[in-house]
Amino acid sequence: MTGLLLVSSALVAFLLSAAITPLVGRLAERFGMLDMPGGRRIHPRPIPRPGGLAIALAFGVTILAFWLIDRVAGHPFLIPEEVRSSRFTLTALAALLGMTLGLIDDVFELRARWQFLGLLVVAAIIVAAGLRIDFVNDPFGDGLIEIAGLVAIAFTVFWIVGMNVALNFIDGLDGLAAGVAAIAALTLGALALLPQVNEPFVAWMAFALAGATGGFLLFNFHPARLFLGTTGVAFVGTMLAVLSIFGTAKVAAALLVLGVPIIDTFYVIVRRMAQGQPPFAPDRGHFHHRLLDVGLSHAHAVVLIYGVTIVLGVLAFVTSGRTQVITFVGLVVLFGVTVVALAQRAPKAEELDPSLYAEEADRF
Repeated sequence: MTGLLLVSSALVAFLLSAAITPLVGRLAERFGMLDMPGGRRIHPRPIPRPGGLAIALAFGVTILAFWLIDRVAGHPFLIPEEVRSSRFTLTALAALLGMTLGLIDDVFELRARWQFLGLLVVAAIIVAAGLRIDFVNDPFGDGLIEIAGLVAIAFTVFWIVGMNVALNFIDGLDGLAAGVAAIAALTLGALALLPQVNEPFVAWMAFALAGATGGFLLFNFHPARLFLGTTGVAFVGTMLAVLSIFGTAKVAAALLVLGVPIIDTFYVIVRRMAQGQPPFAPDRGHFHHRLLDVGLSHAHAVVLIYGVTIVLGVLAFVTSGRTQVITFVGLVVLFGVTVVALAQRAPKAEELDPSLYAEEADRF
């Protein structure tokens, strides 16, 4: 029964997202919520910006529909008892906050500092509502390290904000952030089904999120007809952060499967600060830009990062928490070497073909 729920939820969310996404695009055009060409934005025509709203709506409608049917039935009908959870309210709060922050930014185009402050507020509210990271994997053993008090609060806020910033940073090519997020959601869902984890509620949420993101990706892959926007980034980033915390010390697994955006964010911020630039100052130094610079096409660069994310997802699924942490550390080193090597092979700025590059949706 649980398996049927997971598959049907993912399918319903996928179909709803595929149907809602064009409607969101038309509404964005009607209300002028468009990403206009010019400057660093080199797409040839105005493109609807808050496309990620379709992901949030498809996910929310799917979960609400299943819940309402069970309420009308008066007993567990579509949602088995083992999937039911008191965390429904907290999940809904996190989803609503993330979507609201993103939509505000897509309407008013906030500066990076205000986006960051908004993320801090969202994370603080979620933590105040009861979400905490109480355990982390021991990198020197197979057990868990308990954390509490202000340390747990600070680490949880850092995790939620960091997840959003990392997803924002990688949202620089059509379909990249949405595809990586969908793979990460599927991985978290699969991990939640493992006997040692046994979190069917997390699996249900994660598979529904993956389905909704996949339906949107039909319109977001190169050449994109809609952008994910901060609406999509903040909603999906917040949901991934929350689900990884719910998943019983699966922070290490999320760290690994989202290794590309997380490590890219780390190196980009360090490089910018070392050069005396603000950490959120936009540039073309992201990993996906390096891939384009050495000759990969837009689609090939995105698919390559998809492939890396899938491999990391498989590693997260078949390894323990300690091995996941060690693998992540090794990935940090390997990533750094790769970026340096790509930078050495990259052509000079005047030799680049600007037609290869899509708008980087974030302003970080």
